[in-house]
Amino acid sequence: MSGSLFLAETQAFLKALASETRQQIMQEFATGAALTVGEIAERCGIGQSTASEQLTILRQGGLVTSTRTGKQVRYRADPSRISDQLEVLGDFLARCCPPTGAGDS
Repeated sequence: MSGSLFLAETQAFLKALASETRQQIMQEFATGAALTVGEIAERCGIGQSTASEQLTILRQGGLVTSTRTGKQVRYRADPSRISDQLEVLGDFLARCCPPTGAGDS
């Protein structure tokens, strides 16, 4: 993965997680549920346009996927991409900021 691609994907991932509203939305997917914009809006107590905007950011960040069935679009968490991004981020942080271990004096 090129450095600039890594940076763009990581920035989008972190941006998606940076909002309290988007974190709340992600909690709704914790059970593996596939939800519509309307269902997310109702569960989170936000407007449908706000839910739609937040889901777009989550999709761009690689946290959710969407599937269209007829007129409805259902969103769900994307555990594989989330796991991949967390691994890449963890590797990056370990290289730039290695943890101090018990063996250090």
